[in-house]
Amino acid sequence: MIGRRKFFTLLGGTAAAWPLAARAQQPAMHMIGYLDSRSPEAVADRLRGFRQGLKESGYIENENVVIAYRWAEDQPDRLQELAADLVRRGVAVIVTAGPPAAFAAKAATTTIPILFLVGDDPVRLGLVASLARPGGNMTGINVFNVQRRVGGEAAGAVA
Repeated sequence: MIGRRKFFTLLGGTAAAWPLAARAQQPAMHMIGYLDSRSPEAVADRLRGFRQGLKESGYIENENVVIAYRWAEDQPDRLQELAADLVRRGVAVIVTAGPPAAFAAKAATTTIPILFLVGDDPVRLGLVASLARPGGNMTGINVFNVQRRVGGEAAGAVA
C-alpha cells in the first residue's frame, strides 16, 4: 500500500508534468515567408498594415503564426537565395512585394502558395496566366495606377 505522503508527492509531480505534456503535443505554428527587395525601414508602414491585416484575420505574430522575413536590402541579386531559404524552411505561404521578389519566389517553388503585390499588370509581367484564373501557385494584388490630366495637373486613379 502506498503512503499518503508518497501518494501526494506522486500526484503533485504528475500534475506538474501535465502542462509540459500538453505543450509538447500542440502543433507547431504555421510560418509565413515575407520576401522583399528592400529593407524593413523602407516599408515600415506597409509592414504595420500587413501585421494589422493578419491580426484582424485572427493571426497574431509569434502567438499563432511566425513570420520569416527575408530582406534583400536593395540588392536584387540576393532574392533568389532568400526565396530558396524560405522554401527550405517549409513556409506555408510566401508573401512578396514587387515584381523582383515575386519572380524570385516563382522560380523557387511551384508548390508553396505565393501572394504578390505589384503595380503593373501581372498577366503582362508573366506572373499569372490571367486575372480571372491565375493558375499555378501564384495569386495577388495588383494596384493599377492610371495617370490622367485634370485641369493641367496629373491626377492618379486606382482601378
